[in-house]
Amino acid sequence: MEQYQTNAELLKALSHPVRLCIVKGLADKGDCKVSDMQQCLKLQQSTLSMHLQKLRAAGIIEGSRRGLEVFYRLKQEKVKELLDILF
Repeated sequence: MEQYQTNAELLKALSHPVRLCIVKGLADKGDCKVSDMQQCLKLQQSTLSMHLQKLRAAGIIEGSRRGLEVFYRLKQEKVKELLDILF
């Protein structure tokens, strides 16, 4: 049951179109800074932060600070495999 719970949480985190778009973009680009995501998605910073937090909490993405910018990248290889199936 633990594996089912883990996979359900992963799918739940990806179930929003904005989060799915963020993850697909990271899979395609490798990593991306928050300001570029904000411009591309045309979202307010607070809205984007909420979505990024949900993806971080689910263990899907991880961030690293470079100067004043935070860059995000995918953390789980199985997310890329899932995106290959979806897209």
